[in-house]
Amino acid sequence: MAHVEESYDIVVVGAGHAGCEAALAAARLGLETILFTVSMDSVALMPCNPNIGGSSKGHLVREIDALGGEMGKNIDKTFIQSKMLNSSKGPAVHSLRAQADKGEYTKEMRRTLQREPHLTLRQQEVTELIVEPSDTTPASAEGVILSEAKDLKGLRITGVRTCSGAVYHARAVILCTGVYLKARCIYGDTISYTGPNGLSAANHLSDSMAEKGIRIRRFKTGTPPRIDRKSIDFSKTIEQKGDEKIVPFSFTNRSEDLEREQLSCWLTYTNEETHQIIRENIDRSPLYSGVIQGTGPRYCPSIEDKIMKFPDKDRHQLFIEPEGEFTDEMYLDGMPSSLPEDVQYRMVHSVPGLEHAKIVRNAYAIEYDCIYATELMPTLEFRSVKGLYAAGQINGSSGYEEAGAQGLMAGINAALKLLGREPVVLSRSDGYIGVLIDDLVTKETAEPYRMMTSRAEYRLLLRQDNADLRLTPIGHEIGLISEERYQVFLAKKRMIESELERLKKTMLGASGEVQSFLREHESAELKTATSLGELLRRPEFSYEALAPIDPERPKEGITPEIAEQIEITLKYEGYITRQEQQVAHFRRMEEKRIPADLDYGQVKNLRKEARQKLEAVRPVSIGQASRISGVSPSDVTMLMLHLKI
Repeated sequence: MAHVEESYDIVVVGAGHAGCEAALAAARLGLETILFTVSMDSVALMPCNPNIGGSSKGHLVREIDALGGEMGKNIDKTFIQSKMLNSSKGPAVHSLRAQADKGEYTKEMRRTLQREPHLTLRQQEVTELIVEPSDTTPASAEGVILSEAKDLKGLRITGVRTCSGAVYHARAVILCTGVYLKARCIYGDTISYTGPNGLSAANHLSDSMAEKGIRIRRFKTGTPPRIDRKSIDFSKTIEQKGDEKIVPFSFTNRSEDLEREQLSCWLTYTNEETHQIIRENIDRSPLYSGVIQGTGPRYCPSIEDKIMKFPDKDRHQLFIEPEGEFTDEMYLDGMPSSLPEDVQYRMVHSVPGLEHAKIVRNAYAIEYDCIYATELMPTLEFRSVKGLYAAGQINGSSGYEEAGAQGLMAGINAALKLLGREPVVLSRSDGYIGVLIDDLVTKETAEPYRMMTSRAEYRLLLRQDNADLRLTPIGHEIGLISEERYQVFLAKKRMIESELERLKKTMLGASGEVQSFLREHESAELKTATSLGELLRRPEFSYEALAPIDPERPKEGITPEIAEQIEITLKYEGYITRQEQQVAHFRRMEEKRIPADLDYGQVKNLRKEARQKLEAVRPVSIGQASRISGVSPSDVTMLMLHLKI
């Protein structure tokens, strides 16, 4: 029987946020790439909250953009509300968040994919991985399949097969399957074997993965009900408007170019009646009845989890957020649930403003297959199957931003490997992306992993405002940042450096004009000459505020973004210097490399648990080894003695 047979450099399986970034990165680096999706309607789909960014996640999106990814540009085109979170706190935790027009976001990303010259978008379910022994030539045109391969220790990917029997040969394959592998959606006694929003699940690929020796496990996530805007009494809720000044996600955009009318979100709260309804029906929740076996996210719990685990809380926040400009569907952020339909109606109607709300889509939990990310190298390539990569929720993470970041790095590294170039592995001191991937491949994640600012030990250096200064040179070296954009970046960097130098060297005496200016701003008068840089360190002054006593400052070129970098650098210089010293020590540990073929059985005095963990993770450096759960400092010392480093 004849089947379609085609060849590509790279196959990407899944067109969610990870798959889109992976495919675009590979194609933009010149590799012929095909991107498979179970449905064209699921491209860059937002099945949960239609927003991009948020605490720590905004950092990831800024870093994706700084490296040449697409997510920041896409949300800048399609947002309906923009807000800077934690603006009253220090710059390390400032995080940009934008509510997206859900439909427009996916349409715009699909247009971007379809315009890319080296990229083919294909609706089809991938059901099988095709491999061959990594140290031999292919046994046939299609490589070794299933039973012939499962007893082999070293494998190499050669392509995929779809449900129609078509074979797509490839030199690299990137798995970005999201929550679709053997997915089932559950609320109450209702179970549908589908992906999000009733889209088809991928029911065969995880079996093929398991036959290649890849370990599979079950995770769970969920989403709240959507309600009809016309049925909401907004007079009983609190309006939440966006920021007047728009801060772009993409460094290629300017604030003034993104000004538009924004839609409001609304705040309300659960109450004791809501909580009582949930408690009375908790035995009907699949989470508590044992129907759901997958492990759910700790930091995005269902409403029933919140009520049962935090009984002392008398209310919980609920944000009513629009799903788009041209729909009346409103997202009830804060109420994900798997309770039965009748209970969902009762608990929604108990909330102020929602007494007569009509549910458009029920809340549901979704279970899905994913992998143990410790089987991946820091490049996101499987150790056991050469040329096979994984990114996104298949790796046990949660969130669009975490997925996009992994997809970008997997796409970059798959392409660089085929081009014969060195891989790019961001360290924990390079960016939040480095923290994210290092945590996933080094630490055993027992639940869906969510990025948080507290996970980044060098967060004062890894701010969202300086993501371009940290990562754009890397993006340019990779080939994803154009020369034109790079020159604009270099001009910005030079302006920051020259203005910092000028401020530190420009001295002010204790003249009457200066003293009067200081008194007006309730700042201590000068007793001796000082620099403008020293004055700017004072908390009461901003760069702009010092303009009256700084006549020599440049008339052009100092944008608000540049002024922000100057202020943060001077005001936090002591703390920044201290973290830079910590980073220097960290990098020395990362530079102590561990041979890939090291036999840990030969390392004397290693505890059994440490030996097992080191064998499982196969760390690439002493630094990574020290971060593995179950490996103690004394184990690391024994390892260093063995390696004589």
